[in-house]
Amino acid sequence: MIETLSIYFDHRFVVYAFIVGILIALSSSLLGVTLVLKRFSFIGDGLSHVAFGGMAIASVLSLTNKMILILPITVICAILLLRTGQNTRIKGDAAIAMISVGALAFGYLILNIFSASSNLTGDVCSTLFGSTSILTLTSFEVSLCAVLSIAVVLIFIVFYNKIFAVTFDENFAKAVGTKADGYNLLIAVVIAIIIVLAMNLVGSLLISALVIFPALSAMRVFKNFKSVTIFAAIISVICALIGMLVSLLSGTPVGSTIVAVNVAAFAVCSLIGALLGVEK
Repeated sequence: MIETLSIYFDHRFVVYAFIVGILIALSSSLLGVTLVLKRFSFIGDGLSHVAFGGMAIASVLSLTNKMILILPITVICAILLLRTGQNTRIKGDAAIAMISVGALAFGYLILNIFSASSNLTGDVCSTLFGSTSILTLTSFEVSLCAVLSIAVVLIFIVFYNKIFAVTFDENFAKAVGTKADGYNLLIAVVIAIIIVLAMNLVGSLLISALVIFPALSAMRVFKNFKSVTIFAAIISVICALIGMLVSLLSGTPVGSTIVAVNVAAFAVCSLIGALLGVEK
């Protein structure tokens, strides 16, 4: 096993891919706690379907760099989702369902009508569930993912206090002068960036698991916001690392393996929380 790993890690590209995977896992976990506490967990799932629709359009247009189109489409839909969710006639959960299902259906439809690929089923499966190998990432995707992941982490650190205030008591935050709507918009945009990044690692259908599971696992052990956030980041990175290593050694799909490790971690944390009496 060690010899096999050493052969893989002799390739610089494998090392870069692991670094990117860890950065994506770290950035994905940070805002997961906020989404869970604001009861907006499925925004990740909704935006992942939007990203799939953007990918379909980019594929039909034969764009070499699909992220140029996918990223702005996902960000715009995140903003629209936030605005629509605040509409009293269309509640947040209904807005997410409306946008996500529509984007998923639209994406698959245009792929079937316009795509010239000889392996449409394989392309769709790879996009929905992630590539079978992290080595499929191009050098540009590796660089862009690293830059955007670091940017997400820095944004979270710089605006931590504001995000904390908006997460727990938005009305009070507005009362003391915090521009809650602006920070909600920032959260939506950052989540959209995370979704686009995570597509390279786990695929569009499994992204919400990468965002939500670390937060839920951390909440089983800790109750303090800061402690939950830090532990969620740590466990997300560990699960991503283990998942990628297992994927390399066993040849299983990267995305599914990472999510499976996250599910196992959640079970372990739930057991620890029950033994410690944290749930009481």
